[in-house]
Amino acid sequence: MSFLHQGAKKRLVIELRSKGINDENVLAAFEKVDRHVFIESFMENKAYLDRPLPIKYGQTISQPYTVAFQTQLLKINKGDKVLEIGTGSGYQAAILSAMGAKVYTIERQQGLFIETSQFLEEYDYKIFTFFGDGFNGIPQFAPYDKIIITCGAPNVPISLLNQLKINGLMVIPLGVKYQKMIRIKKTAEDDFFEEQFGDFVFVPMLKDTKEINN
Repeated sequence: MSFLHQGAKKRLVIELRSKGINDENVLAAFEKVDRHVFIESFMENKAYLDRPLPIKYGQTISQPYTVAFQTQLLKINKGDKVLEIGTGSGYQAAILSAMGAKVYTIERQQGLFIETSQFLEEYDYKIFTFFGDGFNGIPQFAPYDKIIITCGAPNVPISLLNQLKINGLMVIPLGVKYQKMIRIKKTAEDDFFEEQFGDFVFVPMLKDTKEINN
């Protein structure tokens, strides 16, 4: 990692702190994970700006503040089993893993899944990638301590609530054009406590998968 990247990363962490990210474990993960390796090389000079960036297949790598905000809401503990909906570049999964979570992540875009899963296989053995419809989750490894949805969901999928442990947390941007950040705690098998945490804009959560030849 270059001195330029190191300096830019430190400035990003300071900026995240100034914007209200105060979980020291979250900030430490941002110190540890190199964002520039998750984007294409021609954009490396923008890697540590607090802004979303385009990646392949019409997707984006989320703004660092958004990643940090969602992660902070999850209240990650070391050893947590986390389900991520929307692998994308793999950056969010890497942040969670750097905090000691065991991450199961699913991506609907086959081309992106292939490229990201190959990269993550070498990058971090604690991240398990799957190709499929995020609305279905990954039931074979449920229940999960935490679930994070990294795209704008039109509703809260019942199938994902069913895969959450009792007392587990789900963080989900809810809405179609604009989203409210929602945290849901599963207090009993059919009881949930919901909190709202402001407005965001995400790419939409879509059903089914998109294979390379489609």
